[in-house]
Amino acid sequence: MFDIDLYKEVWQAISKNKWRSTVTAFGVFWGIFMLVALAGVGNGLENGINKQFEGFATNAAFMWTENTTLPYKGFKKGRNWNLDNDDMIALRTNIPEIEYLVPRLQAWRQSTTNNAVYKDQYGSFQVQGDYPYLIKVEPIKMTKGRFLNEIDIQQNRKVCVIGSRVEEVLFKNGENPVGKYIRVSGVYFQVIGVTSPEGNIQIGYDKKESIHIPFTTVQSAFNYGDIVHFFSFTAKSQFSVADVENRIIEILKKRHDISPDDQSAVGHINIERQFKIMSYLFIGINVLIYLVGLGTLLAGIIGISNIMLVIVKERTQEIGIKRALGATPLNIIRQIVLESIVLTFTAGYAGLILGIALNELLGVALTGTASEVFLNPGIDLSMGIKSLVILVIAGALAGLLPANRAVKVKPIDAIREE
Repeated sequence: MFDIDLYKEVWQAISKNKWRSTVTAFGVFWGIFMLVALAGVGNGLENGINKQFEGFATNAAFMWTENTTLPYKGFKKGRNWNLDNDDMIALRTNIPEIEYLVPRLQAWRQSTTNNAVYKDQYGSFQVQGDYPYLIKVEPIKMTKGRFLNEIDIQQNRKVCVIGSRVEEVLFKNGENPVGKYIRVSGVYFQVIGVTSPEGNIQIGYDKKESIHIPFTTVQSAFNYGDIVHFFSFTAKSQFSVADVENRIIEILKKRHDISPDDQSAVGHINIERQFKIMSYLFIGINVLIYLVGLGTLLAGIIGISNIMLVIVKERTQEIGIKRALGATPLNIIRQIVLESIVLTFTAGYAGLILGIALNELLGVALTGTASEVFLNPGIDLSMGIKSLVILVIAGALAGLLPANRAVKVKPIDAIREE
């Protein structure tokens, strides 16, 4: 039961020597403060990095061509080679583990000065030949209209989807671009949608300054023949991206007479591997944070336990008198442990609140800034509750040894001791 007199007595014992109690409690305060502050900063960093990758398929990879580095079958090293439409068909046919295969053309020859024009507005932007399945791999958020579809591909439609920056430059005064025609490298295309960038990871192009045109239309309208500049793919859920990636590289090398030992001829980025690396990194950061925070907290708890031993020594006569007046060992243990809990909890709670406040201030300070790798620092409610539970348990443990020492004091000896 709650005994108000007991708590008054506990508080009087703690406040009798305020300076010693404050210095003793500081270790616990600093341990919890460090734990909460570092955990919040770690969460902010993780949130920021995850935001950069937001929308990317975690089971994806990107692949392109590089110059060969080994001679093979009469070909010299340094040979330039291209992917083509038949490669895409061969990959789809021979590797059923592929979920989506998304070829792409980057119309570099068309990316000249002021290659996009609408009425008297013009600008220079990146022209991409894409498939509808691009949205299965990369984060593309539609703010107006729609993205490319299969009919656009099949009928070689002269339509395009523009980025937010393209809309800003070409369409002034809030004019809706959907349905309007723009001239891209001399060819007119109807705007069917506008995209807004999500995340800040760019794979070969700036989303907000891009013009997406059906892949087949780019090949025919700009005379690219059957060339494919690069492609992305996703693996089916039960298969590893790395395994599919290796099979793709093997098939491409055979089709283009590239040495099996040439490790550089096929460029590739495995997004699944990057995600795993980031996951392991944050696991390591969190482990380090908890080691530092809990280590500091443990040092503070040991300090409290030591100072409680001193307090028990100083209060030997008081304990002896209580025992002589009928106080049971449980009464003595309860008071000593409670003193330790109150001291630990009070200091730790102050550290918890200050750590949360610091994270909130960081969050407010970063709002609206250009920071892209630090987002919403702080801890969740469950961690706050766990911290309080840890404080209570730690306080009880810190008081057990001094309490055990106190109950061993014989009343008659304690009363005689000066």
